[in-house]
Amino acid sequence: MAITEFQFRSMADTLQVEPALLKALNEVEAKGNGFQSDGRPKILFEGHIFWKELERRGVNPKEFVKGNEDILFQHRDKFKYKHGREEYDRLDKAIQIHNEAALCSASWGAFQIMGFNYAAAGYPNIYSFVEAMHRESEQLNAVGHFLVSNNLLRKMRSKDFKAIARAYNGDGFNQHQYDRKLERAFKKFKKMEEKMQKLEFSDSEGMNVLAK
Repeated sequence: MAITEFQFRSMADTLQVEPALLKALNEVEAKGNGFQSDGRPKILFEGHIFWKELERRGVNPKEFVKGNEDILFQHRDKFKYKHGREEYDRLDKAIQIHNEAALCSASWGAFQIMGFNYAAAGYPNIYSFVEAMHRESEQLNAVGHFLVSNNLLRKMRSKDFKAIARAYNGDGFNQHQYDRKLERAFKKFKKMEEKMQKLEFSDSEGMNVLAK
């Protein structure tokens, strides 16, 4: 299920940001839906992050590279992505090497929060984070916590898309024009919300006339 308009508005009110900003993040990160057609959360497995997560746990990645070149490499390689259901095949393969490190090396759900950010997203461990990502309400709650934890609310309120892009997607954001994509998506959803507000106002006016 996609996140509902009511859920977006409720979270936006809590964070004191415009709903269109949250919708823009969702659009750019997960094309508006945090789930695959089979009901599992959307993921993207990052082999270069897996390398680092193994090292953090005292495991030498070089010992596992042979036969795992598609999931374990030192530098980001976009050509290794499979997208869709096949990303779970890559994740499952990585789990055979190290369960915790593998789960921390994928981005999850409607806002593609990296597993290693589970604490910033409001969860005590990676396993509770992954379990929660199977519910759209938790995906929304997670990004709320993430934005607060990373001091992004002020940047969101000021529409500083470059700063948001850098904090949310790393220093390579400019290469992928992440800030421009965010801004375009925000403007699109802002226009949609304005049209919706006009319709709601028009409907309420009509009801008032009928009530007289």
